[in-house]
Amino acid sequence: MDFREYLDRCDSVTCIMSVEKKPDGSYGDIRIVDGNKAYIDSIERNNDVSDVAKEKVFVPNSLYTKYFPFDLNFENYCYRAAVKKEVLHAYVHPERFDIWFNLFFMPVTSDDENMGYCTYTYTASSEPNPELMSNTSLEIASNVLQACIKLYSGSDFQTSIDDVVAHIRKITNANRCVLLLTDFSAGMCRLLSDNHVIEGPQGSIDKIITGEFFDIVSTWPATVDGSDCLIIKDEKDMEFLKSKNPVWYESLKQYDVNTLVLFPINYGGETKGYIWATDFDVENALKIKDILESTTYFIAYAIANYQLLNRLEIMSTIDLLTGIKNRNAMNNYVNALVEGKEEYPENLRVVFADLNGLKQTNDSCGHIAGDLLLKNAALILQDTFIGQDVYRAGGDEFTVFVSGMSDEEFEQKIAKLRSYADNSDGVSFAVGYCCDEGRKDIRNTMSLADERMYADKEYYYDRHPERRHK
Repeated sequence: MDFREYLDRCDSVTCIMSVEKKPDGSYGDIRIVDGNKAYIDSIERNNDVSDVAKEKVFVPNSLYTKYFPFDLNFENYCYRAAVKKEVLHAYVHPERFDIWFNLFFMPVTSDDENMGYCTYTYTASSEPNPELMSNTSLEIASNVLQACIKLYSGSDFQTSIDDVVAHIRKITNANRCVLLLTDFSAGMCRLLSDNHVIEGPQGSIDKIITGEFFDIVSTWPATVDGSDCLIIKDEKDMEFLKSKNPVWYESLKQYDVNTLVLFPINYGGETKGYIWATDFDVENALKIKDILESTTYFIAYAIANYQLLNRLEIMSTIDLLTGIKNRNAMNNYVNALVEGKEEYPENLRVVFADLNGLKQTNDSCGHIAGDLLLKNAALILQDTFIGQDVYRAGGDEFTVFVSGMSDEEFEQKIAKLRSYADNSDGVSFAVGYCCDEGRKDIRNTMSLADERMYADKEYYYDRHPERRHK
């Protein structure tokens, strides 16, 4: 067939794709039959997108993989348009490009029963177009909107995420949908949410997603190979995965996974995680792709926002020098006890431990030595009161809330702290403590413990006047 006249009339970057039909309903080779000048220029001169072509000289009727990496999603679109006679549109941002592509696939009549044809037209831009991103069918828009409502109307982040994952599993008609968080810099991943119909042969997925599972996750970027997602819908696709990533292929087979759609969760140039559905409705693969593609934008934002809030909370409640809880966290706990938001512990004791001679250390040895003294003091308190809440209440002052401990054990720990008192070369504590004794008056208990700590400090400086503040 001669497509030249049609192609010469196309202003946008356009080519004709051929898809070989197989007797069993599958497809074989996918070729670029011919292209208009704009398309050929995009290969030979790369004048509209960054260096994309593998080969720089266009030869009509060549396999598309001669010029571009193998892409299951692209092949699926070509097959659906050329063989299934569907008119298709996609707006994508493949990871291997810094460009957004607006893609159109149109079926073309074929006089060869063993070959299907379609046009492939695209425009490209460096910035996303919100109008194109939201230009979708009513069904897809409705499903994405439902996911967004669930994402932002839940009582807490985990509940909202669980609702969204359950929603996605349902609309994909999948057996299982999983959301995984990743930290590639730390080499870690963790399960965030899972919704399934039938448990796999190996049992609960949280037994599968352990520390070693990141070894498989770390191979996914290369397997997706810069595309926006990975869709495994039949045995042909599985064979592709086997050739590309045999370890992951064997893992999927081990867990009886036959079909898979996997989307990276990207935000700010970083992969925050992955969402995937297994054993899904392959007849609706493109619709599922469109739904997940849009939904992952909102999921990525929600995860990034949640992680930011977590970091801010840590910064507001953790002492950055010592790594233990700070005064703000202590005040929050005390207020929660006073207001009845926290259950008041039985036999609560409050310990105040103040460093002796910190100013002298700072003055004589420098603040680095003083910081080291504070860090060592925090470690000693954590080691002494394992499982109890230790706070840095002020510059050189620490507070410990102790509960569930016998009098004898508590006295032994206080004696251990007092044993550091005459340590002139390192950590030396002035110690004061008080037992609530069922009064449930945390502030009075803290006040008494504080008074006793200052009395102990005066006793220390009477014995070591050379270390007193001047």
